[in-house]
Amino acid sequence: MPKLKTKSGAKKRFSLTSSGKIKGSPAYLSHNLRKRSQKMKRQARGTMILSESDAKIVKQFIPYA
Repeated sequence: MPKLKTKSGAKKRFSLTSSGKIKGSPAYLSHNLRKRSQKMKRQARGTMILSESDAKIVKQFIPYA
């Protein structure tokens, strides 16, 4: 069986925690920030743990992580 390739975009954007959860950064912080509320921008700082349904998709993109 050949080796599986990792999606290049996924390896740049997501990482695994020691417990196996997927860590990433929240969306909607790149432009048009005047439309976003201050609360939304404040809560979107730093990193977040992906939900189970999203994590299942990302784990397919990073097979050996």
